[in-house]
Amino acid sequence: MLKSAEVPVVSPVGVPSLDDPSLYFSRELSWLEFNDRVLEEAADSSNPLLERLKFISIFGTNLDEFFMIRVAAIKQQIEAQIIKRSDDGRLPAEHLAAIGDRLRRSLDRQMRVLREELWPSLDQHGIAVVSVDDLPAEEQMRLERVFDDRVFPVLTPLAVDSGHPFPYISNLSLSLAVELEEVTREGVRFHFARVKIPPTLPRFIGVEGAPEGRRWFVLLEDLIAHHLDALFPGMDIRESYCFRVTRDADLDLQEDEADDLLRAIESELQRRRFGEPVRLEIERGMPEYMRDWLLEALGLSSLDTYEIDGILALADLMNLANLPGYAELHDTPFTPAIPKRLVGATDIFSVIREGDVVLHHPYESFDPVLHFISQAAKDPQVLAIKQTLYRTSGKHSPVVAALLEAAENEKQVAVLIELKARFDEENNIEWARRLERAGVHVVYGFPELKTHAKVTLVVREEADGIRRYMHFGTGNYNEKSAKLYTDLSLFTARPELGSDVTQLFNALTGFSKVTDYEDLLVAPVNLRRELIALIDRETDHARARRPSGVRAKLNAITDAEVTRALYRASQAGVPIDLLVRGMCVVRPGVPGISETITVRSIVGRFLEHSRVFVFENGGEREVFIGSADWMGRNLDRRVETIEPVLDPVIAETIYSGILAVLFADNLKSRELQGDGSYRRRQPGPADLPVDSQRVFLTQAATA
Repeated sequence: MLKSAEVPVVSPVGVPSLDDPSLYFSRELSWLEFNDRVLEEAADSSNPLLERLKFISIFGTNLDEFFMIRVAAIKQQIEAQIIKRSDDGRLPAEHLAAIGDRLRRSLDRQMRVLREELWPSLDQHGIAVVSVDDLPAEEQMRLERVFDDRVFPVLTPLAVDSGHPFPYISNLSLSLAVELEEVTREGVRFHFARVKIPPTLPRFIGVEGAPEGRRWFVLLEDLIAHHLDALFPGMDIRESYCFRVTRDADLDLQEDEADDLLRAIESELQRRRFGEPVRLEIERGMPEYMRDWLLEALGLSSLDTYEIDGILALADLMNLANLPGYAELHDTPFTPAIPKRLVGATDIFSVIREGDVVLHHPYESFDPVLHFISQAAKDPQVLAIKQTLYRTSGKHSPVVAALLEAAENEKQVAVLIELKARFDEENNIEWARRLERAGVHVVYGFPELKTHAKVTLVVREEADGIRRYMHFGTGNYNEKSAKLYTDLSLFTARPELGSDVTQLFNALTGFSKVTDYEDLLVAPVNLRRELIALIDRETDHARARRPSGVRAKLNAITDAEVTRALYRASQAGVPIDLLVRGMCVVRPGVPGISETITVRSIVGRFLEHSRVFVFENGGEREVFIGSADWMGRNLDRRVETIEPVLDPVIAETIYSGILAVLFADNLKSRELQGDGSYRRRQPGPADLPVDSQRVFLTQAATA
């Protein structure tokens, strides 16, 4: 394995040292820039209309998770009086203020896009969200019956006064704050109440009497607000406004409390509902006294308040975006291709024996991955199956079904299920229990580490002895997300990789203390060290005037040590091209520091999820794929794998046939500027327009 070179840092006059905060973008603000790129797709009129609405919904879903995890972590630091500055030089309180300033501009733009572009365009196609008050009397009467029959029985109005303490507001729940007036002998009295909008009911309720060819919907909260008098008879309804609370939803496991990790996760999931509030969203126009009443009750400040000029909880717009019957308003469906070597193949093991196989999802089908695991479950020559599972496809996962079948067929099956896969914990607990009942050896990972690697090992007895077949992925074993995310799958039976993977599973399931691997880069064992060494090797090549270069595609770069290695390489003249979907703290184009670094990001129809790393290595190019981003959590606090692509034809396919197309994208690609903003790339007068995802779809259709 490589050993990291000692590369002296020499700062020319006027050039900052490599740990200067000015050389690093805020990871939080960089994430907000990423979400703004999602919002750009909602504003892009070249996208189909309901796909634009989907991007609005994704923007909202992303923000919910950002507050539940990232903002919650910052608020914890503030509460703990942590005064350590981040790599970009900010204190936690400064970060929180910067997030609020930056985000409010984005929220205003989000609502303008929805209000001024998407709602009018949807109305032109017969789809509209209308106010109950604006409907004809006949429709209002029909909706009143809907309210009486389906909504009213579910509602629980909660009074707030000296005898009724402020109720608990669950995470991400939508509510109405209601002010009531009561006339008594002593005079007029005012009351407050909270009405929760039931999440068990549809948010968008169809209006039966809409004109022919049109579909009208009313919001559930609008319908409830229209009939508040039914909830509070004898009271006058003064006013009501929507609000929504976001809470800290990250798991907080203490190592010494996690002897039984399964039980600890279950307990922590119960506590997640009761995490500390981190954000209050209110409907624009809510009076100041009502807002202050909510803030005081929730223990929040005005900095935590976001006034929304429109409907709240825009993640729910996904329900409208997925309306059936509007094919012209959606992306054109496509059928993933099957590589020629796999077409008609009934024995996938014989194909892999002939040579490595790579799949490019979603353009190429995920079915061969399912076939690989399913055949292993049935094949009498297969002795053992070992697999890591981070996220599956819910309650009907064909991957887990195959593992259950393998156990029934008396094969040795060992599965590491990551119980701490954020927001998939409950699914994974359910699968873990089912697999255990079937006799599968289930391992829950480590309390202090998440197992994020995507690896399957199949041990098969053949005429010439034991052979190990492997699948490495950059994405999860989830056939649903494999249709939405771009990822790579690599099948191989190379003995050298088989030896490393066997060592990996021994470390995951037993007490094996592996200190190094021959070919695999594995976190937290050797990945950080080897990654820095690979970058430093390019630095040495550049100084010796040998061919050098780093080209990487990944989801995030936030690690300061890796960033410093990239800066050292750039100072030596190494060309560095980075394709980073989300957060990136690297500041490109700084004189004397990062002049050879370019950073781009692609946001399009599919979520760019694959991780690919290329090092020119003096003319002997090396290509790697894997599960890890260049973040501290991936390098130090997760079990990750990066695999070398040892087949030269496949390596060239990934480099020239995939990466080159992605870096040539000039329609969906944005380039990071020195001030942290992103500028959309555009084809020049002599350039052909390139939408990389469309190119891959065309190739799949003609394969």
